[in-house]
Amino acid sequence: MTINRYGQVAIFLACAAGLQLAAAAAGKGFLLTQLTMSAYYTLVVVGMSLLMGYAGQISLGHAGFFAVGGYTSAVLTTLDLAPHRGSPLVAGAERLGLLLVRPDLYGGDLLVVRPVVACALAIALALVLAVLVGIPVLKLKGHYLAMATLGVGTIVYSVALGTQWLGAADGIAAVPPFPLPFGASVSGRPDGRIVNYYVAVGLLGAAMLLALNLVQARVGRALRAIHGAEDAAGAMGVDTARLKLGTFVLSAALAAVAGVFLTHFNGGIGPAEASVMRSVKYMAIVAVGGIGSLWGSLGMSVALTFLSLRGYFGVYDDVVFGAILVGIMLFAPQGLLALEPRRALAALRARLRRAGGQAG
Repeated sequence: MTINRYGQVAIFLACAAGLQLAAAAAGKGFLLTQLTMSAYYTLVVVGMSLLMGYAGQISLGHAGFFAVGGYTSAVLTTLDLAPHRGSPLVAGAERLGLLLVRPDLYGGDLLVVRPVVACALAIALALVLAVLVGIPVLKLKGHYLAMATLGVGTIVYSVALGTQWLGAADGIAAVPPFPLPFGASVSGRPDGRIVNYYVAVGLLGAAMLLALNLVQARVGRALRAIHGAEDAAGAMGVDTARLKLGTFVLSAALAAVAGVFLTHFNGGIGPAEASVMRSVKYMAIVAVGGIGSLWGSLGMSVALTFLSLRGYFGVYDDVVFGAILVGIMLFAPQGLLALEPRRALAALRARLRRAGGQAG
C-alpha cells in the first residue's frame, strides 16, 4: 500500500511525538534540547536534498545562508536603536510598531526590532543574496559550481569572523526569545523544552510537506529531468535556469529559517555556523541519506546530528563526517539505505587489487 505525502508527514509527526513521550517516560527530557537543535539543522539538509538530489546542483555554501539568517536576526534584536530615535527611519519604524522596548542584562532598556520583523528581514536578506549569487553561479557545473559556492560560504564566514559589530570570533550573545502565541517562546529555557521541540518538529514537517508537494508535482518531474540530462531537458522546453535558481533560493530560505530559529533557541550565534566544514557536514548527510531521498536525508540528519551534538564523536567530529562523505561516494553513491553489501565489498576488493598492482 502506497502512503501519500500527507500520510507520510503524519507518520513522521506521530513518530516525533512518540519519541518525546519515550524520553519523558525514561526521565531523559533533557535529550529534547539536542533533538530540537537536530530538527533545525535538518531544515538545511532538506533544502540541500532538494538542490542536490533533484536539481542536480552541488552547494558548499549553505552554512553561509544559515549564518545570514541567524546573524541578521541576532543583530536586529540586540542592537539598541534608542540613540537614533530622532532619525526618520527609526521614528517611523517605532510608530508602525516594528520596534519594541525590552530590558537589557543590566536593568536598562533597549529599543530593538521585534523578533518577528527581524525574522522576516533575515529571510528576505537571504533570498536576495541567494538570487544575486545564484544567477551567475548556477551557470557553472560540476566542481566549478562546488568551488564557486565554497567561495561564497568562505566570504560569509570571513565577514562574520572579522567584523567587530558581529562579535568577531565570539559571535553575538544575549539574543532574546522568539515570541509565540499563548505566551510561549522559542528559547533554551528548560521549562519550554517540550514546546520548543514541537515547534522545531512542526517546522520540519511543514518543510517536508512543501518539498514532497514540489517533487511530486510537474516541477519535480522537470527537476528530475534536469538532474538526469540538463541539455536534453532544455531541448524539451524546460526552463532549466529558472528552475535551478528557484530551487537554490528555496533551499537558501530553509537554511535562513533554521538559522533564525536556532539562534533564538540558543540565545546566540557564532562564526562556526558559517564554516566550510559545516557545509561539508550537510553535504555528507545528504549523501549518506541518499541523493534524491528526502526521507533518507531527514532520518540520517536527525540521527547523525543528534550523535554529534551529544558528543559521541568527540574531537573527531569533523573527521567522522569527512570519512562518511568519502566512504559513501566510493561505495554507496546512492546512499547508505541503498547500500548493497556484496557490491560494496566487491568494489573494495577491486580497489585494493588495483592499489596493490600499482604498488608492485
